[in-house]
Amino acid sequence: MQTLPKSVRRSFGTALFAAQMGVAPPIAKVLKGFGGAGVLELIEDDRSGTYRAVYTVRFTTAVYVLHVFQKKSKQGIATPHQDIELIRSRLKFAEELHRKADHEDS
Repeated sequence: MQTLPKSVRRSFGTALFAAQMGVAPPIAKVLKGFGGAGVLELIEDDRSGTYRAVYTVRFTTAVYVLHVFQKKSKQGIATPHQDIELIRSRLKFAEELHRKADHEDS
C-alpha cells in the first residue's frame, strides 16, 4: 500500500481500520464469487487511476488484506481473472494461517 497515492492510502487505511473495529466501511462492497459477504472490495478513484483493495473479515480476530492493485483496464468494472485467482490463493493461505493460529492458542 505504500506505493499508492496518499489520498488512496488514507481512504483505504481509514476503511480498514473501521473493518478492524467491526464497522462496515461505507466504501466497501462485497466481492462476488467468494460465497457471501466475507470478502470485500474497496474502490477509490484518483487522478492517476482507479485503485482497489480486497480484504476478508471471515475471521473474528483478524482482518486480512488479500490484494491491493491499480485497475488497468479502461473497459468494464469486472476484476480481472488473474487478480481473482491471486485473491483466491491468498484467501486460502489466510484460512490456513488463521486455522494454525487458532490451534496454537488452544
